[in-house]
Amino acid sequence: MQDAREGGGAAVGRGAVIGLIALLFLGNALNYVDRQVLALLKPTLEAEFGWSDQDYAHLGSSFQFAAAAALLAVGWFVDRLGVRWAYAIAVTVWSLAGAAHALANSVQQFVAARIVLAVGETVSTPAGLKAAAIYLPAKNRNLAIGVVNTASNIGAIITPLLVPPLAVAFGWKAAFVVTGALGFVWLAGWMFGTRNLKPIGSVPERSPVNWGVMLSDRRTWAVVGAKFLTDCVWWFVLFWMPDYFSRVYGLKQAELGWPIAIIFTLAALGAITSGGLYPLLQARGASMNRARKLSMLLFAIVVLAMPLALLIHDHWLAAVLIGLGLFAHQGFSTNIFGMTADVVPATRIASVIALGAVAGNLAGMGIIELTGWSLKNGHGYVPMFAICGGAYLAALAWIHVVLPNLDKVHAEAA
Repeated sequence: MQDAREGGGAAVGRGAVIGLIALLFLGNALNYVDRQVLALLKPTLEAEFGWSDQDYAHLGSSFQFAAAAALLAVGWFVDRLGVRWAYAIAVTVWSLAGAAHALANSVQQFVAARIVLAVGETVSTPAGLKAAAIYLPAKNRNLAIGVVNTASNIGAIITPLLVPPLAVAFGWKAAFVVTGALGFVWLAGWMFGTRNLKPIGSVPERSPVNWGVMLSDRRTWAVVGAKFLTDCVWWFVLFWMPDYFSRVYGLKQAELGWPIAIIFTLAALGAITSGGLYPLLQARGASMNRARKLSMLLFAIVVLAMPLALLIHDHWLAAVLIGLGLFAHQGFSTNIFGMTADVVPATRIASVIALGAVAGNLAGMGIIELTGWSLKNGHGYVPMFAICGGAYLAALAWIHVVLPNLDKVHAEAA
């Protein structure tokens, strides 16, 4: 039986495929540029506004909660409006919100800007994955998902190298304004580059989602549970690692960039490796189920190196060990996304990914608040690193229990 996403529709040229992947890559990269600026400026803003660790944790958790709440509607928003316009509106909103941080003078005003930023940025991943599912041929899809998933790491690499020097030279407000303005450059390219996009198969760009069917589907809960168990690691590293290196190793504002860049460079390599590992295992005769789960197992084992950073006195080696943890996270995450594109009907992909992101953001809110509490009460970073070490083996176990056999979705399953 032919996959619902393979039949019908016009062929996509090589240039169109490359162009779409490039736009999705850059959009996701900008998403992480804007959200990471606050973490990198924590020492400066903490000194200027007198924030406590708990205040900073509340800033992070407000972002996570707002994102989780917004994601309940994001799947519907993307599925009903279509990828092109949904993504364009989202980038406009989050770029304006990112720049608006420069106008904030209190914790409450920063919280307001973070909430609007969170609402806009929630669209990026569901829109990107749906675009890959409906506009790209199956032979390009897994690689595209890996490349797009790498973008978050590229954004997280560029940001620590760009923002601290920019803030030192021109002030912290300039960092927010410049990074926010980049979104409007991307927006012009997106509107021009996607004007002739057409779906490859029979799946429409806009379609209603039957929530009753989706919520009763085990495939939905496999994705949601896996995202809940693993996304907290990403949010912990993204939000707290600049503070970790400042607090534990005494690094100054201008010195924070390179260790953070090392961490996210290794994360990018994880996403790229995962995009190639799964088809390599299949080419060697592994079934879809075995290839996907074996890939996840390998990355779950690698992440066990991350808690060893607590024992290291050299900040460069600590960055490498934490980076190996994010290498594993991105590899595992790319496999979750690939699994979703394979087993979930295309009409539901954005909504299922959005539900998974709700779970991931709530878990992120929890670990951000836990970190603030742990630091305030003298427990340091030990509890969070312990959680990180076991998260991926737990997620793989969850997926295997819920979906013992992964089967590619066909037209009759949609």
